[in-house]
Amino acid sequence: MAKKLLLAIASCCLMLAPSMAGFAQQADNSPSNAAPPLRIGSGDLIEVTMFENPDLSGPYRVDQNGDVAVSLVGHLHVAGLTADEAGAAIEKRYVEDQILLPAGAHATVFIAEYATQGITVSGEVKSPGVYPALGVRKLHNLIVAAGGVTLTAASQVIVTRKDDPEHPLTVDYNPEALKPVIPDMQIFPGDSILVPRAGIIYIIGNVQRAGGIVLDGRNQLTVEEAMALAGGGSHDPDLKHVQLVRTLDDGRKEAITIPVNLILKGRAPDVALKDGDILYVPTNNVRMVTIQAINDMVSMATGYVLFRATANQ
Repeated sequence: MAKKLLLAIASCCLMLAPSMAGFAQQADNSPSNAAPPLRIGSGDLIEVTMFENPDLSGPYRVDQNGDVAVSLVGHLHVAGLTADEAGAAIEKRYVEDQILLPAGAHATVFIAEYATQGITVSGEVKSPGVYPALGVRKLHNLIVAAGGVTLTAASQVIVTRKDDPEHPLTVDYNPEALKPVIPDMQIFPGDSILVPRAGIIYIIGNVQRAGGIVLDGRNQLTVEEAMALAGGGSHDPDLKHVQLVRTLDDGRKEAITIPVNLILKGRAPDVALKDGDILYVPTNNVRMVTIQAINDMVSMATGYVLFRATANQ
């Protein structure tokens, strides 16, 4: 009885082995791990190799109509084809025109230069430009290739697909955080990546750490939080008369007195900050300064440190 049971188990294992192998093969060849086939476009340079007819081999530049002028057969439309499809089309044309026999028409095509299939990386990166799309390209690797993000980069990037330009994707991306946000996102030929500029507010005057605070674009920053990031007041600050300078929609600037002393005690509502706001913390027994003077402090202080509101995330 035991022998029959062992034979039955062994038989089941042999029957399941091919299906399990097939499952493993499907997992290895998942679409997310494979580069999409690159298609030929106008301006690309292709290299055609005819194995048994080297005199018919050579480079061909795709014209504005998507055609190449192939030796002896004339114009052939290749735009939109993959390299393998273009090779098959060239073989077929040579046979149809009775220039080569089917047995001797063996063509391979290599796309030597991509004029239309690069990936554009722009915005707040150190080296914006068009980067090659050969192989599997991931969002993070392309931004690194572009020199990485600048200090004023937002914590979200915009990816526009070549095949769906009307529906750009907004993706969280913040590799500088303590808990880095680096999506495992594949970028395809012809796509574009835009790293927007983040909002910045400035806190200056009598604080421990004056500078610009880079907003992350998701969480709202308040006056109390900005004061905390700046280390609070320095020597004898006048927290009763902190000035908030804000640019209005029509371009005019207004100054608002913020009672930070009451906000810190929970006796006054906190105030949300916007991109471009300036918080000026005066010193006690010093006369108030004008809006223009506060703006001049920011514009002249090129050495201000930039720090992120998400530094501790």
